[in-house]
Amino acid sequence: VQLQASGGGLVQAGGSLRLSCAASGFSLDYYAIGWFRQAPGKEREGVSAISRNGGSTAYADSVKGRFTVSRDNAKNTVYLQMNSLKAEDTAVYYCAADPSYPRVRIGATPRYWGQGTLVTVSS
Repeated sequence: VQLQASGGGLVQAGGSLRLSCAASGFSLDYYAIGWFRQAPGKEREGVSAISRNGGSTAYADSVKGRFTVSRDNAKNTVYLQMNSLKAEDTAVYYCAADPSYPRVRIGATPRYWGQGTLVTVSS
């Protein structure tokens, strides 16, 4: 199982970015996906999660109303649309997969992890 997060970069506060989580060598149809982030000097935290069919989603309180998770199983990709970005959103963002939706929820530990992508928000 290989996952790769992409789409990070440098953006000004108030701006937007869309992260992508692409899978290779397997179908994402069978996996729920979680987005996590780790800021310098801080512990990793859960940001968002989406079930296998996209019918259930979850968000950390800190990103509710600003971030939207979605998936396109035909493209084998999950997205995280991030709007109204704040300096405190600066972190390396990771996507992770698990067959079980509860295992990708905030506070859980998914089975498979991808490489991260750095998001830097300048104030």
